[in-house]
Amino acid sequence: MQQPDVVIIGAGAAGLMCAITAGRRGRRVRVIEHTNRPGKKILMSGGGRCNFTNTGTTPANFLSANPHFCKSALARFTAWHFIERVEQHGIAYHEKELGQLFCDVSSKLIVKMLLDDAQDAGVEVVTDCSVNELSHNGDRFALRTTKGAVTSESLVIASGGLSIPRMGATGFGYRVAEQFGHRLLPTRAGLVPFTTSGKHLERWSELSGLSLPVQADCSGASFSNAMLFTHRGLSGPAMLQVSSYWQPGDDLRINLLPDTDAQEWITSQRQQRPDAALHNVLADVLPRRFAQRICDLEFGERPMRQYDPPQLKRIADYLSRWPIVVSGTEGYRTAEVTLGGVDTDELSSTTMASKRVPGLHFIGEVVDVTGWLGGYNFQWAWASGHAAGQAC
Repeated sequence: MQQPDVVIIGAGAAGLMCAITAGRRGRRVRVIEHTNRPGKKILMSGGGRCNFTNTGTTPANFLSANPHFCKSALARFTAWHFIERVEQHGIAYHEKELGQLFCDVSSKLIVKMLLDDAQDAGVEVVTDCSVNELSHNGDRFALRTTKGAVTSESLVIASGGLSIPRMGATGFGYRVAEQFGHRLLPTRAGLVPFTTSGKHLERWSELSGLSLPVQADCSGASFSNAMLFTHRGLSGPAMLQVSSYWQPGDDLRINLLPDTDAQEWITSQRQQRPDAALHNVLADVLPRRFAQRICDLEFGERPMRQYDPPQLKRIADYLSRWPIVVSGTEGYRTAEVTLGGVDTDELSSTTMASKRVPGLHFIGEVVDVTGWLGGYNFQWAWASGHAAGQAC
């Protein structure tokens, strides 16, 4: 193959979408991937079925220092554009909940779709190839890789963030940004399980595997979904969602009875079931083991009639604001995304192009745009990749 017009570093969702889009414009495209296969995070996502988009995607589903940055790309390549491609390839899919679309069979079909489209567009994908040196002479980019030297007019950084290092995640994209004078916003793990310690871990770790619906609130964000006890702390969709808004020292509120007035409910239970033991009453709305543990630790085993109004209020307050304290998160090891990254103030929201270096683009997770759980990060990958692919 001749020297390419466009080199894309990273063969994930954003990189492959960018490659397909640029290739269809007649650009000679080479994708460089340092791991042994493309689309590793696609393959493992959604339990192997890939939550490839969300039909309810809006800019409000993303965190960024500039919440307006993502609007242009998301408007020009929507969930429906990607769904159309999925349907053209005959990939069966279903909606799980809240607009989340999953493959019926396997996420391998999404990777195959992308690679087939890339091949049809004349894209070259090179795996097991690392970049050792990178420079720009004002006209072209020069890369020294483990599979030879390459130059190009455009360079697209689609190397992802720091999340799930066992899948090959590195800080390469951030180093490139810094090399070319781009500002980085602090990075941290997002969509990640919480950890607990001390008495909080001792009290609840034995409930590992148990889940229940909750409402989790932190820093103005609120999510109603399942919470899962783990042997190290708390996980489940509600916890993963709110983790992106939490930082050490922040107040995390967990309502164990979402959409219920706890005070009204517990008072009515005392009136209707005066002889019932508290743990049996709680077991009607909470998992039985959890209800029993709450009574063992806090409120005893008395019949409902023996709890006076102040005690009932204390129970209600406990249920509506469960006094758990998290000590941290599992970190990048299990985080689904990386928050922060390349500052969007120095990128074009239309093309993802650098305002500092002509021909340089940043797309996907490496940029300071992070979606909620539920297919939003894939949609950002498709949209930002498409935007850069139209321009590079």
